[in-house]
Amino acid sequence: MRYKTYLKLAANILFHSKIRSWLTIIGIVIGVGSVVTIMALSDSMEADMENRFMDLDMTSITITPGYNQASSTMRRGPGGGGGGGTEASSSSTNEELTDKDIMALKLVGNIDYLYGQVSGREDVYYLGESADISIIGVDPQVWQYTTSYDAASGRLLKPSDSYVAIIGDRIANNIFDQPISVNQVISINERSVRVVGVLETGDNDNGIIMPINAVVDIIEDAENDVYNSIIVTVNDADNVEAVVEDIEEKLMISRHVTERDRDFTVSDSKSQLDSMSEIMDSISLFLGAIAGVSLIVGSVGIANTMFTSVMERTKDIGTMKAIGATNKDILMIFLFNSAMVGLVGGVLGILLSIGLTSMLPMFGLAIMRSSTGSTISIDLIIIGISIAVFVGVVSGVVPAYNASKMKPVDALRYE
Repeated sequence: MRYKTYLKLAANILFHSKIRSWLTIIGIVIGVGSVVTIMALSDSMEADMENRFMDLDMTSITITPGYNQASSTMRRGPGGGGGGGTEASSSSTNEELTDKDIMALKLVGNIDYLYGQVSGREDVYYLGESADISIIGVDPQVWQYTTSYDAASGRLLKPSDSYVAIIGDRIANNIFDQPISVNQVISINERSVRVVGVLETGDNDNGIIMPINAVVDIIEDAENDVYNSIIVTVNDADNVEAVVEDIEEKLMISRHVTERDRDFTVSDSKSQLDSMSEIMDSISLFLGAIAGVSLIVGSVGIANTMFTSVMERTKDIGTMKAIGATNKDILMIFLFNSAMVGLVGGVLGILLSIGLTSMLPMFGLAIMRSSTGSTISIDLIIIGISIAVFVGVVSGVVPAYNASKMKPVDALRYE
């Protein structure tokens, strides 16, 4: 027989056992739809994360008070660092960062820029309204060379600035009833602050950035020469890892702490990106394994359908063999039938997945905001259909083989 004949006979078997076959196909649809949807979500989240980190400076390092064991472990990787196995998740102390730490960091090589930041939250007043907003104090003289922010209107901070601020897009347009534009005045802790710039959307949308001297005066708990974080910019991204190790060494010496009782955390954007990628890969693998259970259930359904189909068509098999059909012909007919069940289930599963991924943004899922509609790529479509056909063929091998080995006389006598 030709392959066209195998296909025609297989389709005939499929369409003449409609209810049982379609119930089996539903199992494949759910399995393929689940697996492909999870893979698409994973791709979308990874793309969204990469887009976010693209705006970050990969040469930037942040030092914060208090030791975060989890952050250090992710950056170093499994088995990295000494003495980490017996440490708590964070240090029991939360020592401040001061000018003494900045002086120690000036001894570290391959650093282009270095400055301290002060941050906090205060009530901001504008035209009779108030809102609790995050405020960051930076050294404008250094910050202007390290920031990746752009002003949508107005300008960024200058070294000579004092009681002025640049604000995020959401604060400018959404927090208060009236939008805040450049040269408008806001009030923070009874201090008048003039807005000199509004940042592009996505650049610190919910925050206010001011010169550090003004922020120390405005935020109640802030102190001179005491910082909530220290920002370091390395001269080359390839030197970040070495600089991080050097920073840790210098700070442990200057702060008189060891690895066991260290009271600061050093993090960099590249390590955060790598850590997030590893976490998402693990989550996707776990969810994919769960969805794969549906495919296993579907494969059992195909095998059951094929065994039943062989039993129902025993006499037909005997007739075909009596008129000259070979074992190979019978084997191929039933393999084509099982592959067709997988193919139909795979195609419908892809359609289900496209529908799901297209609908998710309507429910406000942030992980899908990087997508413009369906996130199903051609590669995922090919993978999904291939998996379905493979499951169908594998599930139908044994029943097809049993059918091909039937003796014509026994098959014709079957009741």
